[in-house]
Amino acid sequence: MKKKLVASLAALACAATLIAGCGGGDQKAASDKNAKVDRSKEFVTVLTGPTSGIYFPIGGAFSKVIGEMGYKTSATATGATGENINGILTHKGELAIAMSDSVIQAVDGFGAYEGKKKAEDLRAIMGLWPNVVQIVTTKDSGIKTFKDIKGKRVGVGAPNSGVELNARMIFEANGMTYKDAKVDYLSYGEAIAQMKNGQCDVAFVTSGLGNATIKELGTTKEISFVPVDGEALKNLTKKYPFYIEWKIPKATYDTAADTTTAAVMNIMIVNKDMKDEVVYDLLDGIYSPKGLETIGASHATAKREIKPETALRGITGTSVKLHPGAEKYYKDKGLLK
Repeated sequence: MKKKLVASLAALACAATLIAGCGGGDQKAASDKNAKVDRSKEFVTVLTGPTSGIYFPIGGAFSKVIGEMGYKTSATATGATGENINGILTHKGELAIAMSDSVIQAVDGFGAYEGKKKAEDLRAIMGLWPNVVQIVTTKDSGIKTFKDIKGKRVGVGAPNSGVELNARMIFEANGMTYKDAKVDYLSYGEAIAQMKNGQCDVAFVTSGLGNATIKELGTTKEISFVPVDGEALKNLTKKYPFYIEWKIPKATYDTAADTTTAAVMNIMIVNKDMKDEVVYDLLDGIYSPKGLETIGASHATAKREIKPETALRGITGTSVKLHPGAEKYYKDKGLLK
């Protein structure tokens, strides 16, 4: 693993978890008779997402929990799903947050991964929270429906990122292609920054609700959301059943009305080579009361959605395999038959 790339963030993680001994492990935890691994000898890098998004703080909280368990750990900012999938396959990290639809495409070799080697080494260990497709615009753009996007300047996400894969599918569900708009492959942080200056009309943001970047835009502009509904939603969920209907409540961003849209689950992925006993032990710590408290404190979405009873959402019934260590954990806890 290229430790130089994460050195600075590793230092931050260590500072945050000094008592837990990020550099050497909590000796008490490491010697816990219930632990089947020597935690102090295991390094776990958590691949998160851009600093402007929800993946970053929640991924950082996972790293904090892991550090407090006695593991050597760090959390690193990334371009999110696409980069994280590649990072797990190339051993640049041990845990990574990713959108389930992108993971399924990588495993099955379709969509953005058409013609590429199937990512057979990816494994899931837990479901996280729904990633909601939020197609944000401003009232002064005059855009109210997806058809109104024709000819407009649209930030669709970094190439092959989870956001961009969603954008591509939603254009398709509406009977449109990127040729119908002035598409720019901007991360949603970059797209929203340009919206503030009048240089972008629409930004695709696929994230948990309450996204900080959207909220910040709302302090200077009156925002609204382009719905994914009607025939487009039917087309989307029929062809890509990992999508579900969702609502953006008006109270979330102080908009005029609720907005119907689509959502996909985020999941935590690892490489199949990760030790079974390490996966089991990590889940035991993550789902402990203290672990859930730490993770829940990182973001309201994490507090609301990450819990044992939702652990298999976005995994069960898909082509993404559950890691054997996770399978044993869920069976032992009575969550999986």
